[in-house]
Amino acid sequence: MPDSDVTELLAAASKGEPDALDRLLPVVYGKLKMLARSHLRGERADHTLGATALVHEAFLRLVDQRSITWESQSHFYGIATRAMRRILVDHARRRGAVKRSRQQQVTLDTGVQLSNSDPSDEIVAVDEALERLAREDPRSAKLVELRYFGGMTIEESAKMLNVSVATAKRDWALARAWLQRALG
Repeated sequence: MPDSDVTELLAAASKGEPDALDRLLPVVYGKLKMLARSHLRGERADHTLGATALVHEAFLRLVDQRSITWESQSHFYGIATRAMRRILVDHARRRGAVKRSRQQQVTLDTGVQLSNSDPSDEIVAVDEALERLAREDPRSAKLVELRYFGGMTIEESAKMLNVSVATAKRDWALARAWLQRALG
């Protein structure tokens, strides 16, 4: 389905047209499921949220956003990535996963790995650092969010941010260095 058709369905859903959501979900479900799997990669095997539950929770949050004017399919998936991030962070915090050792090491190839820590602790640590980075460099923070939480490539992230691949690569290098300092 062309991007403009998805955007029209998003606009119709925002206006409260009842059948718009029924038509939208099958169109976006596959990509949302891929994003959810990416978010859950590296989580404990017994994590209580599965990809399907994460997709459903995120979709419910997204369609409840009546104040958003959906610009494009990419805009929708970007906000979906943020919604999934918030759901996982909230879940980790509810589990009481805020205890972290001072011995954290970070590698930001695509994701973040903090040594000797629970994956939920990692999500909370990265989220807190990302909030600080967003105050200093919002575009780099969004890039990290898309890559770490959304599992997107540099090319996909550059397109989503409407910047060149070279700019995205520079931002990625700077964000990695910033986060390594902040987390380790």
